[in-house]
Amino acid sequence: MSANATLHTDTGNQPVDPYTTKNSEDPPLAQKIEDLVDFISEVKFGMLTTKQSSGEFLTSRCMALAGKEHGGIDLVFHTNLFSGKTMDLTVHPRETNMSFLDPVNGAWASISGSASIVADPATVQQYYSPALKAWLGDLGDGVHDGGPTDPRIGLIRLEAKLATHVVSRKGMLGRAVDTVKGAVRGDVPSINSIRELSLEELAEWRRTHQK
Repeated sequence: MSANATLHTDTGNQPVDPYTTKNSEDPPLAQKIEDLVDFISEVKFGMLTTKQSSGEFLTSRCMALAGKEHGGIDLVFHTNLFSGKTMDLTVHPRETNMSFLDPVNGAWASISGSASIVADPATVQQYYSPALKAWLGDLGDGVHDGGPTDPRIGLIRLEAKLATHVVSRKGMLGRAVDTVKGAVRGDVPSINSIRELSLEELAEWRRTHQK
């Protein structure tokens, strides 16, 4: 049982959060990482949450995955170096979360960590995509053209510190049937596999996967 599940008990050693207790799993680290990386690669788009650089509120933006590092656990995204999210992450690099959702089967992933802004030209060109031209536009000055040397282009590197991955055990129809049965019987259905990746697990994976 995962460490997370053991926290959801009251003084009588009864589960306070039956859903988490019923659905938590702790497969081998390699399987947890592989399933998480495959899921993120397939979904690709997610919501990046940052803390405002000049306020106390959180804000989220849709982002497309540009690359993965250290065996897939550290994520790379494109950014405009002069954008609000870049400023947010410069001021509050540790208050960062990236979440992914598959709306078809309900699977999702949440990755919290520390973000850094990368402006090194060689690294930026390594992850460059021509699709950036559609987002940045061409200012017509021969410099800010959305190309690989456009000085506006930078990267967000998110170093994962904690991660949760919920894997759907059944398809949409099976989930619906089990949920209805659970509501009738007053029993929490076992329809998902909740996997937690700790700070220590992610650090160990990073140590053995340098790329």
